[in-house]
Amino acid sequence: MRVRISGITVLLAIGYLLLTSSAHAQLRPRVALDLAMGIPVGQFADNLGHPGFGFRLMGAAQFGATPVQVGLDIGYLIYGFERRTEPFSTTIPDVNVRVETTNNIALSHLFFRLQPPTGRVQPYVEGLIGFAYLFTSTSIKDIGSDEDVASSTNFDDFTASYGAGAGVDFHLGSSTSETGRTTSFLLHAGVQYLLGGNAEYLKRGSIRRENGQVTFDVQRSRTDLVAPQLGVTFVF
Repeated sequence: MRVRISGITVLLAIGYLLLTSSAHAQLRPRVALDLAMGIPVGQFADNLGHPGFGFRLMGAAQFGATPVQVGLDIGYLIYGFERRTEPFSTTIPDVNVRVETTNNIALSHLFFRLQPPTGRVQPYVEGLIGFAYLFTSTSIKDIGSDEDVASSTNFDDFTASYGAGAGVDFHLGSSTSETGRTTSFLLHAGVQYLLGGNAEYLKRGSIRRENGQVTFDVQRSRTDLVAPQLGVTFVF
């Protein structure tokens, strides 16, 4: 644990020094939007039994012509989903509503990345540190309009998350605005290995309903993930 903490401390210190020393350097914003998958590892895989799917949004600043980037990586995955139709209430049994329960993971990481700023092929490596928020929510939807009638978070938990990633951006083309600003478009493919701390969470089928009472079959484990990504990167 001391080695891991020291590595993270060094990473953050390098990022801080780069930010302060490059205050007057030209910053090139990069934004990526990806389809994402979360493949659980270890006991997390034993408990869930299948991957989650969702999206990822990344925003970074690249320091001029250097390979250095610092940014924020946000992801959202659904790893369980249930839907059923129920009477609106015991006193109004002739009106039905749709009840949907989702098991979710929200991920947020600061990252430090090394990547060539130009070229047809731009590979990269990165280190990440942040947190994972696991939550299960249930909503009641009007069948006709699909609008939420009511919703509630059934169970949630936070845990630390950190890891490393690698990938590549393939230059697809660019456009130039009337003001002379060039925007480049790149195909992005990457993967992250994220080490998640211990957390309590629900999975599909963890909520049991008997005689008007609700009980939770709570799971607990580390929350390690392998997260492949595929999408588009924009460089401004």
